Amino acid sequence: MKEEYLDLLKRVLTHSLWPENFSYVKKKPKGSLRSFFRNLFLSLLEKRGFALVRKNAIQSVDPFNEGRGWPLFAETMVGFKRLDNIKYCIEEILRNDIPGDFIETGVWRGGATIYMKAILNAYDIRNRVVWVADSFEGLPKPNPEKYPEDKGDQHYLWDELKVSLETVKGNFEKYKLLDDNVKFLKGWFKDTLPDAPIEKLSLLRVDGDIYESTMDALNSLYPKLSIGGFVIIDDFLNQSCVNAVMDYRKQYDITDEIIKIDWTGVFWKKTK
Repeated sequence: MKEEYLDLLKRVLTHSLWPENFSYVKKKPKGSLRSFFRNLFLSLLEKRGFALVRKNAIQSVDPFNEGRGWPLFAETMVGFKRLDNIKYCIEEILRNDIPGDFIETGVWRGGATIYMKAILNAYDIRNRVVWVADSFEGLPKPNPEKYPEDKGDQHYLWDELKVSLETVKGNFEKYKLLDDNVKFLKGWFKDTLPDAPIEKLSLLRVDGDIYESTMDALNSLYPKLSIGGFVIIDDFLNQSCVNAVMDYRKQYDITDEIIKIDWTGVFWKKTK
């Protein structure tokens, strides 16, 4: 029954059982008069509790399989392949008794961490914590003086990425997965992760989009990752994220093979 439960939950978290034929109309990067008025109009709608969406063609399974697009209602946008990767990593960790908790840095609506917790419950594992780390206010404004790779990045403008702590907790409760082994770290990663009360990790999932957030997560948490544990990078399509990962690996002479999950996700197993 474990497999059936986890497969069904995967389909529910991605909302693939109820295909969404609408997508958000997002703000555009600054630079043109047209973008200015578009963003102004969207901001006015947001202040009044509205969102502008466009109707799409009927979706195939592919958007759910590879997590393409920002869904209106789903708890996760990562898709089947990246959820299957989480399951694979956790099952390997449990099979090989790799010590440590699980964490995701950058959780959006919480779907990936909800799935982590569901897998632990399915295997009746009660001695590991799932850490849910996010600002719960979207992404930080770029700091190009310190991180020139993030210059011009627009993620901080996207209100669709701003999901409150209360909403994420509510999503855990909805699936009856909120208990004392789910812990939340609220704030910018540079403030919360260095002193987070985490002793050891076996799974580190990084979804920070930009150089700064990715590097903050790796700097603070990779040293706590057990040998045999896994690192998952969700944004290996964003060049600033790629640069952060490669810079960190080079600095600490990490040569473990980077394995592709889908069009944007990668992972590796820590061997030394």
